[in-house]
Amino acid sequence: MTTASAPAAADTPHQELAPGVTVLQLLHEGHRINVYDAWSEQRGCRVVAKALRPDHLEDPKGARQLRAEGRVLRSLNHPHIVRWYETIREPAPVLILETISGFTLSALLDEHERLPIRDVLHLGLHLISAIGYLHRNGWLHLDLKPSNVVAEAGRAKLIDLSIARRPGKGVAGAGTRGYLAPEQALGQQLGPATDVWGVGGVLYESIVGEPAVPHESGTSTATGQRPSHLIAVPVPLKTRRRVPPAVAALIDAALRLDPAQRPTIADCATVLADALGINPVPHTHSEPPFSR
Repeated sequence: MTTASAPAAADTPHQELAPGVTVLQLLHEGHRINVYDAWSEQRGCRVVAKALRPDHLEDPKGARQLRAEGRVLRSLNHPHIVRWYETIREPAPVLILETISGFTLSALLDEHERLPIRDVLHLGLHLISAIGYLHRNGWLHLDLKPSNVVAEAGRAKLIDLSIARRPGKGVAGAGTRGYLAPEQALGQQLGPATDVWGVGGVLYESIVGEPAVPHESGTSTATGQRPSHLIAVPVPLKTRRRVPPAVAALIDAALRLDPAQRPTIADCATVLADALGINPVPHTHSEPPFSR
């Protein structure tokens, strides 16, 4: 851990988020938290920095969220999960992460509309590898969507663990509208099956080019609407593309409303690996053509 003494806020290039951490550009402006491309003097390289928005420096919820994400990430080490470097704690938390020099899945879909089927299968194995690792370490991601997946040099990496938590009763509607599993929308018990829903949604969108659940926006939401209005009702996978039948069935099963009826992470790995004709055990080391 590093202790900072300068204000942890910046909106323009060349401002300091913390001593030795200089903003290069704003990457994403969130409701409470901004994401920056930054330069780390300590490391002599570019990093990604997550910090409170300048107009939310006194926001205790945002500060707790940053610190919590740092605690989750510092306990993880996986090739398909973004790497944590440090959490600067004072005067306001700043999360320092590795720079991933690729494109988000959402950007790739915006440009190409859909991914080649073989790339989707490899993407699925990478996500399953990352999610399975999270689950074995006692965490749920709970915000799987194309903008939280980055393709770098043929490898998919999962980012943004800002709402990751332990299994248990959830907060109704916490997550991203349009990507919420039904139990997530209603604030019911959350478990591994909740992330299986998320994987199914990402694979569906990668194949069809549209979200499994039609929605007006991808903004995050708390509990501003009645929970019943946030329940995701997926559209069955229908496409003229040559999707292996077992994979199409897997995606539809992953998006079942009842979490008890969804496949397990192990089931997902087996079906995807079989479709690729590979042994699922070494899949984290495969290098698919999943790129721009």
